[in-house]
Amino acid sequence: MKEDTSHKYSRIAKLYDLFEWPIETLLFKKLRKEAVSYAYDKVLEVGVGTGKNLPYYNKSIDLTAIDFSPGMLKVAKNKRPEVDLKVFKLDEMDVQDLKFEDDTFDTVISTFVFCTVPDPMAGLREVYRVIKPEGKVIFLEHMKSKYFILNIFLYLMNSVSKRVLGTSMIRETQKNIEQAGFTIISVEYKLFDIVRLIIATKS
Repeated sequence: MKEDTSHKYSRIAKLYDLFEWPIETLLFKKLRKEAVSYAYDKVLEVGVGTGKNLPYYNKSIDLTAIDFSPGMLKVAKNKRPEVDLKVFKLDEMDVQDLKFEDDTFDTVISTFVFCTVPDPMAGLREVYRVIKPEGKVIFLEHMKSKYFILNIFLYLMNSVSKRVLGTSMIRETQKNIEQAGFTIISVEYKLFDIVRLIIATKS
């Protein structure tokens, strides 16, 4: 399943930014800037994709960014000249199987990632493992709404997104974050309650 999802993203990587340009320009760009503004010290970004967050990081941080799609990573690497960071590493890696020691990072950033991770609980537990006890995890994610009328549209979209990209529009990501052991510090609703900016820490 992981290989299938990775292949789907690699296949469309060169066109991915173009497909997302309208929603990125109207909404996501602003939200990414806000999410990334919370990052500090030693940072891990999971699911870096085509590198849309990279221009917004503070220059002083030590950033490691990973993705399990070689095609998406190739696009992100082409943006390297635009990135002016203290330390910057890009690696092909699966969030479900992180190759880092326990308690490694001060901040973990995830933007629109856990809708696509084949086993989201496995990925969240790995994030929990590698974040320092005093560290923070910043989730900018879309998920199932608490409003029935909104979920009608999400279920309709889900039938297409699951088939094309392996992306779910109806995951209950906030509940998954809590079930993985995190303590949620704050939740901000950004598009009704479909897009949420969640800040969490280890319990």
